[in-house]
Amino acid sequence: MPIAYPEVLELAGEEERLVWTDQRAMLYALSIGLGSDPLDARELPFVYENGLKAVPTLATVLTLPMTLLARTGVNFARVVHGEQGLVLHRPMPPEGEATAVTRVAAVYDKGADKGAVLILQSELTEPSGQPLATLRSSIFARADGGFGGPPGEDETRPVPDRAPDQSLEFATRPDQALLYRLNGDRNPLHADPAFARMLGFPRPILHGLCTYGIACRAVLQACADFDPARIRSVQARFSAPVFPGETVTVDLWREGVEVAFQARVKDREAVVIRNGRSELR
Repeated sequence: MPIAYPEVLELAGEEERLVWTDQRAMLYALSIGLGSDPLDARELPFVYENGLKAVPTLATVLTLPMTLLARTGVNFARVVHGEQGLVLHRPMPPEGEATAVTRVAAVYDKGADKGAVLILQSELTEPSGQPLATLRSSIFARADGGFGGPPGEDETRPVPDRAPDQSLEFATRPDQALLYRLNGDRNPLHADPAFARMLGFPRPILHGLCTYGIACRAVLQACADFDPARIRSVQARFSAPVFPGETVTVDLWREGVEVAFQARVKDREAVVIRNGRSELR
């Protein structure tokens, strides 16, 4: 059924109670490649409970807005994750509790032949009432345009027109998607070869949020000296898939407290993340 606008803007999910343990934090870190060298003293604190630290983007796997998205009426077979944003109001704890409330923050109509963009926003709040994190997911619904909503604006923020200040390479494992899906997103596109071929891919692809986590890992390493408390926000647009086993190159540009970044797979000359921005504390 078509998106009912503006009624869709009134949709919100029930309050969700989140509980995560140190095991969840370590699994997430391992699933984006940290700890691949178990003797690396800089990465060990993210995968070992002695002095454990949480990767900031752990927040993105604690709540998934799929139930609310289903209530919007979009064609689930034609949706893709377009962008992801995260703002941390305080450093992410490696274990803890929070509540999450997700709502439809905006919906844009790109036209009957172009689709729609839905912005889902989740607020994570600690038991004390203090805000922990804000998540914004941009969902591109390719079959759901033409409902009469506003077109919105394309907020493109290209990287600086100069060579990157630093480029880091991260080799992904052939089984990385199988590991990452244990964080909660069990879409068969990331595991089932036959399902991936049915959707036009030669084999299962890596989760976009895994590539997003790898990009955060690059900022953490290159610009924050492996101190997750220094990362306040991470924003990125997904522009192409990564296949498990490929090497992801993250290019970074320092601009004061802001870091611009993009991610690419050199072997295919594919830019897989665009419009990357991270704000440092």
